[in-house]
Amino acid sequence: MAALLHSCCLSFVLVLAVAVGRAVAGGYAPPAFQATAWQNAYATFYGDDTASATMGGACGYGNLFANGYGTDTAALSTVLFNNGYSCGQCFQMRCVNSKWCNKGSPVTTVTATNLCPPNWSEDTNNGGWCNPPRSHFDMAKPAFMKIAQWNGGIVPVMFRRVPCVRKGGVRFSFQGNGYWLLVYVMNVAGGGDIASMSVKGSKTGWISMSHNWGASYQAFATLGGQALSFKLTSYTSHETIIAYNVAPANWQVGMTYTANVNFH
Repeated sequence: MAALLHSCCLSFVLVLAVAVGRAVAGGYAPPAFQATAWQNAYATFYGDDTASATMGGACGYGNLFANGYGTDTAALSTVLFNNGYSCGQCFQMRCVNSKWCNKGSPVTTVTATNLCPPNWSEDTNNGGWCNPPRSHFDMAKPAFMKIAQWNGGIVPVMFRRVPCVRKGGVRFSFQGNGYWLLVYVMNVAGGGDIASMSVKGSKTGWISMSHNWGASYQAFATLGGQALSFKLTSYTSHETIIAYNVAPANWQVGMTYTANVNFH
C-alpha cells in the first residue's frame, strides 16, 4: 500500500511539473511583479489641462506623448524617486477623506516620469510638500482631475505599486558620441524600472553600464559600427532580459530603437 501511495504521489508531482512547465512555456506564467499593499500619501498637480509642463522631466523621457506615457504621469517626492531608480514605475492612486475627492473615490494609474524636488524655504506641512520624508505625488493636471477636483489643491491619497502594462518592446533612445554612449530606457513593462544594464557590441563582450540619472545608463566605450544588444535587470523584480541586436551597425545618436522583448 505504501509503495502504491508513493507511486501515485510521484505521478501527481510529475504531472503537475509538466503542467506548470507548459503554462510557463505557453506564456501563462504569473507576472514577476505583483501589486503592493496600499499606502498613504498626498497629491498635488502641476501644469495646465494640456500637461505641456510635464514634458521632459528628470527621468529623461522627453516628449511624453510621443513616447507613450501621455498625461497619466506624476513627479515623485525625493523619498519615492529613489535617485531615479523609480523612473517608469506605475502607481494606482485614489483620493480619500477629502471633500475634493471625485465621487466614488475612483482609481487612476500613473507612471513616474519626473522628480518633485524639495522646497526647503517652505515648511514640510505647508508648501514643502515634496520635502523628505514625505511621500508625495505631483501629478499632471489631467491625471489629478481623474481622482479629485483641481481647486482642492492638495488632497490625501492612497497609492500602491502595480505592474506596468506596455505595448511592444523596451525602447532605447541614444545620446552621446563616438566614445560615450548614453541610453534612455523607456516603455518598460512589469516593474517599470531598471536596476542595472549592460551593452554588447557585435565585436565586444558584455560591457557594464553605469547609472547616469533618471532612466539613463552610460558606457564609456567605442561602439560605433557595431550592432548593439542590451541586458537589463529590473530594480523591483530582479528579472533579467536580453534584447539582442536592438540597434543596427549604422546606429546614430538621436535615434530610438525598439527591442522585441519586455519584462513580465
